[in-house]
Amino acid sequence: MKDWETYYQQNRISPDEAVSEIQSGQRIFMETNCSEPLSLIEALVRAKDRLEQVEIVQGFYRDRSCPYAQTGMDKHFSITSFHASQAIGEALEEGWADYIPVHLYDIPRFCSEGPLPIDAALIQLSPPDEEGFCSFGITVNFVKPIAEGAKVIIAEVNDQVPRTSGDTLIHVSRLSAIVENSHPLIELKKTEIDQTSEKIASYVIDLIPDGATLQVGIGEIPDAILHFLKDKKELGIHTGTISDAMANLIESGVVTNSRKSINRGKSITSMAMGTHQGIYRFVHQNRDVEFHPVSYTHDVCVIGKIDRFITINSAIQVDLFGQVNAESIKGRPVSGVGGSQNFTIGASRSKGGKSIVALPSTAAGGKISRIVSRLDPHAGVTTPRADIHYVATEFGIADLRGKTLSQRAKELTAIAHPDFREELKKSWKRR
Repeated sequence: MKDWETYYQQNRISPDEAVSEIQSGQRIFMETNCSEPLSLIEALVRAKDRLEQVEIVQGFYRDRSCPYAQTGMDKHFSITSFHASQAIGEALEEGWADYIPVHLYDIPRFCSEGPLPIDAALIQLSPPDEEGFCSFGITVNFVKPIAEGAKVIIAEVNDQVPRTSGDTLIHVSRLSAIVENSHPLIELKKTEIDQTSEKIASYVIDLIPDGATLQVGIGEIPDAILHFLKDKKELGIHTGTISDAMANLIESGVVTNSRKSINRGKSITSMAMGTHQGIYRFVHQNRDVEFHPVSYTHDVCVIGKIDRFITINSAIQVDLFGQVNAESIKGRPVSGVGGSQNFTIGASRSKGGKSIVALPSTAAGGKISRIVSRLDPHAGVTTPRADIHYVATEFGIADLRGKTLSQRAKELTAIAHPDFREELKKSWKRR
């Protein structure tokens, strides 16, 4: 038996035994997104009665029930999140969960060099290979560097985690406790593309030339844009999240990565979100798709080296100056800063690069304009006005490059819903 196999067997324990290493007053990191270590989460909740003031640091918890954010858990846990998702909404309102506005690029440093040192990281990995290396699978982003910097690493080894390529490996000898489990990864269900998203996509694709490298988010509008790209040629991918729709473009030959300035021939991402039959199957042992930490994927210097880099992100509001709010509704956090500004600045440094904000013109069934005279009170400015190139709605494209404040207001009013244009004009005059 190899040395690492002996170590693996000696440290293979039950979920309840694994979380017994967690003590009151500690700060732990919990992997989220679509890679939750489910058996460890369940064991931590079972152990709640012996725990007090355990701070759980997390990223984006998928919009479903979060067991440690339920009523009564505040006696045992507090939650510090880099993303104010619906799953922890009640805990946020009650005050025992809170949100840190931070760029994804900076999260690892927050947990290693900064104010959030981690006592224990609870993560999910693939089974080890012949040399004893496990893969972080579909979620590398900030999870890998945080885990590597934690005092204790508690790993759920799940035989349904894909083995992915890139900077994804950790050796068994680094793990403090090993829990074996087998369960399907959490899926991000496909969204139905509506007419508004299709219309927005029809405008955006005209801004994307053949040979461009794309960063596109997740949701109806991104999926619609990716669907409309089927007639483009030799596209590349350098993104934060790779999806089913991107896998389809690669398999169909639209994405070749053949004209990328760096990482030629490779699709680059930091995580995957989608379905088992889609992206999870596609990335398993696929050397043409590489996963890297956010210190690489979101580095503006790296992005700036990629010619024709196109970044497309959504927003909650855009005001007439061109300031973007992608984090809050009426001052209440509902999302996170994420990586949009990193990609936006990177696009500004890219030869032929473009940054695009794409959003429907209205919300609440057409009752609220998302092009606004000013952002909501207490809303965060996710992306400053100086960094945005284009804004797209179903009514067209506003080109803000090199435009004065008055010209910006005119461009943005023109792509607002017609029901709100007159009030926007009057508001701008009053200002």
